[in-house]
Amino acid sequence: MEQLVGVEAVRAAQASLRGVIETTPVEHSRAIGDLVGGDVRLKCENLQRTGSFKLRGAHHRIARLSDDERRRGVVCASAGNHAQGVALAAKLQGVRATVFMPREAPLPKVDATQGYGAEVRLEGDTFDEALATALEHAQETGSVFVHPFDHPDIIAGQGTLGLELLEQVPDLGTVVVCVGGGGLLAGVAVALRALRPDVRIIGVQAAGSASFPASMAAGEAIASPTCDTIADGIAVKRPGELTLAHARQLVDEVVAVDDEEIARAVVLLLERAKLVVEPAGAAGVAALLSGRVEVDASSPTVVTLSGGNIDPLMLQHLVTGGLTTEGRYVTLRTQVPDTPGQLSRLLRLLGDQRANVVGVSHHRLEHRLRLGQVEVVLELETRGHDHVAALRSALEGEGYPLHRA
Repeated sequence: MEQLVGVEAVRAAQASLRGVIETTPVEHSRAIGDLVGGDVRLKCENLQRTGSFKLRGAHHRIARLSDDERRRGVVCASAGNHAQGVALAAKLQGVRATVFMPREAPLPKVDATQGYGAEVRLEGDTFDEALATALEHAQETGSVFVHPFDHPDIIAGQGTLGLELLEQVPDLGTVVVCVGGGGLLAGVAVALRALRPDVRIIGVQAAGSASFPASMAAGEAIASPTCDTIADGIAVKRPGELTLAHARQLVDEVVAVDDEEIARAVVLLLERAKLVVEPAGAAGVAALLSGRVEVDASSPTVVTLSGGNIDPLMLQHLVTGGLTTEGRYVTLRTQVPDTPGQLSRLLRLLGDQRANVVGVSHHRLEHRLRLGQVEVVLELETRGHDHVAALRSALEGEGYPLHRA
């Protein structure tokens, strides 16, 4: 049986991190609370240095290296957040760092890691492939491998978030933690089980990479059959042996949410909480909104927003998708006669229906068009599903055929 980390190790990590990390705020979210029927609060690790909780564990791990290990340098593998945590932690402590990232890692995360002074190498299509290459590099060069989650010092460092929660929310009832490899979940569970054993601890994974539920049921690490999710920060195919041991003994449950639910959570946090959160960091909120985690109305539920390092292009895509789901953005395709004034007539009708036109394009070469017709693709801002239905009815009533965009 794996030896679990003790709360004293977490307290030691808290002392070692003093002056290094920020005590991130816990914010009430009335918007989410009203939707789920409870007191919901958000632990904003997206506002932590490097944009995620990962600096906690990385700095503590490197701080405990011997002088000889420091001289050899450190190496790690990461989809982005651990990379930045290791890069900054190494820089602050004067240690050379080499970071292996998947080839498709988000560019902002790659650039930030390099900006902190680490040497970045892009290897493999997934985190697990980058991890294998990083381990080979460590063996060949003698560099110290800084695991992203499966090490006692990493778990102890991440557990400092749990100590902060107890100081900030003394009457905490439930904590919801996003899960990739399980380091944050394990560390928070160590702190809470030792000091507040009555607190309910729930982990949340992305359904496209959800290895913990099956692994906890089987009592051994089982790889997820897929690693396909927009939440790249928690896209880990297999839990760590140590983190799994902590989860099985200390955690109440681990649930999974799909990408559509995660995207909705990202958009809601941006619009209602004014917080930029990456998909991995929004998984816990997605679990509340989808009903995967039921809120106890008698005590506060705290959700960890574990990171905010999102590619602006992905954020744009998620916002557009979220608005479409909510009926606030729609793309329609129709035809008009290819004669002067016809487009103006169509746009005037849209204006009468209070639809805001954000994009118009013409196509004359579509195979389904009759001679003398032009296809028009309209991108519209709307006010909800009822408005979209009324808009469709008005267009069809005026003789404009509508097709799937």
